[in-house]
Amino acid sequence: MALGYVRPARPEDAAEIARIQLATWRVAYRRMLPKHVLDNLDEAYLGRRWSAAIEAPPSERHRVLVAVEQAERSYLVGFAAAGPADEQALAPDEPADRLGPAVAAVTDLLVEPRWGRRGHGSRLLAAAVDMWREDGFDTAVAWAFDDDAATRKFLTSTGWEPDGATRALDVDDLLIPQQRLHVAIPPTPDPTHGRP
Repeated sequence: MALGYVRPARPEDAAEIARIQLATWRVAYRRMLPKHVLDNLDEAYLGRRWSAAIEAPPSERHRVLVAVEQAERSYLVGFAAAGPADEQALAPDEPADRLGPAVAAVTDLLVEPRWGRRGHGSRLLAAAVDMWREDGFDTAVAWAFDDDAATRKFLTSTGWEPDGATRALDVDDLLIPQQRLHVAIPPTPDPTHGRP
């Protein structure tokens, strides 16, 4: 297990988050998304979006976390972003009130492939769960590509399950199927439980 930790993202992290996102998509999604779409993604544009997400989130319950690997120096190696479920978390034709205010939606959870299998994804998810508890969420949802076996395996290994919702993203006239997974957020453990 690598030495590492998770912290809230800072404004100066935005460019590195964009770089990690782009590098990860180009490796992990190269067989799912059209090559020209991946090739034409603009890292500077992504950086500006991450800067806005960090500096001016839509609410206090919208959060961006980063995973840091500690070696000779510290490296930003992954990130997670989540907030209250909104219309982007819904399946097509699903009622707007289907998910409710106690549901968190993960929009991104990525670890750069060269830093994979070192516990960073688990640390990001554990930190997110702690924040969701603080923010009053009791359930979380996330969309995963049908062909993204790694993400689905990671989430299901930590208790997430498909909730039956599906959709297809239209990426340059190519429909890419996704399924939604969900998990109940366990209550904060009672530190006195089990003590005499």
